[in-house]
Amino acid sequence: MSTESIANRPLDQRLDPDGYLRDHTEWSRPIAQQLAARARIDLTQEHWRIIDLLRTYYARTETAPAMRPLVKLVQTEVDSALGSSYLMQLFGGSPAKMAAKLAGLPRPTNCI
Repeated sequence: MSTESIANRPLDQRLDPDGYLRDHTEWSRPIAQQLAARARIDLTQEHWRIIDLLRTYYARTETAPAMRPLVKLVQTEVDSALGSSYLMQLFGGSPAKMAAKLAGLPRPTNCI
């Protein structure tokens, strides 16, 4: 299948049954915005900062962090005062899963 035909596929065909992109290399900001709209999340600069951080982390480690490692990553890379409540405000009740989904990454391991 050519790259062009992949890019023209509807979003639903690009997602696994849990709503994660099947291929993280197909991710783009417009896709993140579509996924966020489905989750009724209006993406702000704060969201993008975490999404970009996750994508950089994934490029380095090939893993999407579960909640505790995500909090530690945010505290190390963004602001030591930020914690799980901050991430829950941004991404809802399962911040690690939703942030990974919006970043086009696989579901974090060890997330219920």
